[in-house]
Amino acid sequence: MRFGAHLSTAGGLHHAARNGAALGFDSLQIFTKSPSQWRAAPLREDALTTWREALTAAGLYPVIVHDAYLINLAAPDPTVLMRSRAAFAEELRRAEAVGAQYLVTHLGAHLGTGEAAGLQRLMESLRQLLNQTSDLRVQIALETTAGQGTALGWRFEHLGEVLAGLDWPARVVVCLDTCHVFAAGYELRTPEGYAATMEALAAQVGLDRVTVIHANDSKKPLGSRVDRHAHVGQGEIGDAGFVNLLTDPRWRETAVIVETPESETMHAVNVQRLRELAATAR
Repeated sequence: MRFGAHLSTAGGLHHAARNGAALGFDSLQIFTKSPSQWRAAPLREDALTTWREALTAAGLYPVIVHDAYLINLAAPDPTVLMRSRAAFAEELRRAEAVGAQYLVTHLGAHLGTGEAAGLQRLMESLRQLLNQTSDLRVQIALETTAGQGTALGWRFEHLGEVLAGLDWPARVVVCLDTCHVFAAGYELRTPEGYAATMEALAAQVGLDRVTVIHANDSKKPLGSRVDRHAHVGQGEIGDAGFVNLLTDPRWRETAVIVETPESETMHAVNVQRLRELAATAR
């Protein structure tokens, strides 16, 4: 597995690559702009050159970008939907510019219009965006969610429907977030529960479509549908759930990214803990 964390780009993109190398990571995830704003200044060529040099020196792979939190590709409001589509197209181009392999995004929220209608709007958004950016190589990684509020993506069936409804298998993949699937009601802690969860994931999505794992513990219990990350082994999932995941040979080549709270020092602690748990099968 290639372990890493979501790292800050404060002071420039290159700082994330240098910090990732200093922390001994294999991979990393970043924002290319503020996640709480619609727009950002264009990426300067000199900044991109410095980033690429730092990334090459660090040897970090894959590079994963997460999109802005404001984007809702399933929004019922036409103005918000149009703005979200434009912002996501920009996110795709920025991710391509930094050499990212994946752009992670949530499936959006239906905001009271129903899951079926929300999923249809999401699929239409993705169809438009994929056609607009057919020249790009970066893949869209749809992230599982906890199902908080009216969020889509908390059932594997949602992801399966979207993947089946798009004719772009090479450009659309899945990001599995452990905190989110656990909060959504999928058991990870027992061998039997983990096996049942993986069976459901395989049936609805296909394990080969999962290319990124967000390894976060959960502050809230199974089925709570509340998204609150905890440090690895210190939440409701606990060490046992991560051992089940990390010793599963089917994820041997997968990028595993930490998004736990607090500082990058704690990211290093969490990544080290994941490596220790992964080593229990050896």
